[in-house]
This record gives sequence, structure tokens and C-alpha cells, in this order.
Amino acid sequence: MFVADGIDEPRPIASMPGVYQHTRDSLRAAAAEAVAAGVGGLMLFGVPTEADKDSTGSAGAAPDGVLNTALRDLAAELGDSTVLMADTCLDEFTDHGHCGVLDERGRVDNDATVKCYVELAVAQAASGAHVVSPSGMMDGQVAAIRDGLDAAGHSDVVILAYAAKFASAFYGPFRDAVASTLSGDRRTYQQEPGNSREALREVALDLAEGADIVMVKPAMGYLDVIAATAAVSSVPVAAYQVSGEYAMIAAAAANDWIDGRSAALESLIGIRRAGADIVLSYWAAEAAGWLA
Repeated sequence: MFVADGIDEPRPIASMPGVYQHTRDSLRAAAAEAVAAGVGGLMLFGVPTEADKDSTGSAGAAPDGVLNTALRDLAAELGDSTVLMADTCLDEFTDHGHCGVLDERGRVDNDATVKCYVELAVAQAASGAHVVSPSGMMDGQVAAIRDGLDAAGHSDVVILAYAAKFASAFYGPFRDAVASTLSGDRRTYQQEPGNSREALREVALDLAEGADIVMVKPAMGYLDVIAATAAVSSVPVAAYQVSGEYAMIAAAAANDWIDGRSAALESLIGIRRAGADIVLSYWAAEAAGWLA
């Protein structure tokens, strides 16, 4: 779910039919409906105003920032009736749109970025997140966040590591959803789509650093990577059915080219069949109702 600052009513995301940028109030209502339908967890993304973006994404860790405020709202509203997950990344909050802090040559500085991720994770945990989700694919992010959370007294907060996140063409609608200002691409820190061996090495590194859950993203084009990850992982495996995967089916259904419900469920079943224990999907609330 997306929560945006500076809007007075829910704003439809044109490239993701049925998905919205929420206000704080509409987020609370939508979250309560999703939990009542049987959704097991909610992943939150914050959308700050352009004025709040800067080169280091400082609004992400700010206690009064849009994401941390929304986490406190839902923690108060829902308590432990669902699992609150937070996106632990900088891309929504930086004025350049990258997932990390840039050095003097315009490259993402891995170590400086990891320090920011620790600040993000601690702020999110303090705001009520049960799960923090480092998604920037920085080396050493899981171990650093674990140390930071433990030092701040949040040893029970789970780390869901985006362990194999590919530089995919299917993220386009998501960038609309978070009003991304990205110029260029993220191939220097996300995975090459053709290289499954490197992806599995990244999974192994995150497991060794103490990840509680490992995630493959996207899902539908990487079912082989999900299966290979499930074969070696000692922790639950998650898969993220991303915005472009959702949008393809939603758009085709809107044109009556396919049966949307059947296609959505078939896609989710395929991801589970490949070995995912957890599926993140924009159909979560609908699917929970369909399966009730």
C-alpha cells in the first residue's frame, strides 16, 4: 500500500488500475478492510512531497515523515492483528531517485547507504513495523541492520531481505506510484536478469548475515530463481509480484481480453508452486476474499 503526503483524497495510480496513493485516513480504512478480508500482512511505501526529498533521503528516517507516521497510525489501529512491513529504502525519498546516497561521481556509495538503511530500519521499528525490508541490494545491509536494531532494543523485529532483486523492466508502474525522480537505471546495484548464479550468491550472503526472510523480485519472470532459492533457504522465501506484472493482467482484464480473477489467481498459484512461502501482491485483499 502507498501512503502519500500532501493529498486530501485517495489518488488513483493510472498505470495500476485499482491501486491508490492513500491519505492517512484512507490508508487506515483500506488496511482495516484488507485485514478483515484475511490478508496476513501489509507492506507500506511512503510518498513524500517533492519539497521533502533531498540527496540523502532524510525524510525516510524522520519521525514525522509520511511512512513512519503511517506506521504509527496502523500500529495503533490494528495492533498485532496483522504484520506491518515497511519498505526500508531511500528511492522514494531522494531527489535523484536512486536507492542510496551518491558519491562525488554520481555513483551509489554502498557503505554510506547502509548507514542510512540502519537509521531507516530503527525509525520504522520504533514506529511500529514488525518487519523491515531492505530493498536496495547494498552489500552488508542485513548484518548492519540487525546490529542496529538489536542495539536499539528491537531484537524481535524481522528482516525481510530483498536478496535477489533484478534490474527489471517491470517496475515502471511502481515508479509512477511513488512519483520517482529516477534518471538512468539501477543496474550497478540490482541483479542482471540473465544471471541466476549471482542471484543465488546474493541469497547465500543474506542468509549468512542473518536474514529472517529472503525475497525474489520480480516473481513471474523469475520462477526458476524462486525455486532455486527455496531449495537452499533455511528461512521462508518471499516473492514480489511487481507492479508491471500486476498491470499487465489488470489492463488485459479491463479490456475483456482475459478473465481477471482467474488470471490473477493462476499467477499467484504459479508463484506459490515455484516455492514461495509468502507472496507480495497488489491483489492481496481481493485474493483473500476470493479464497475465503
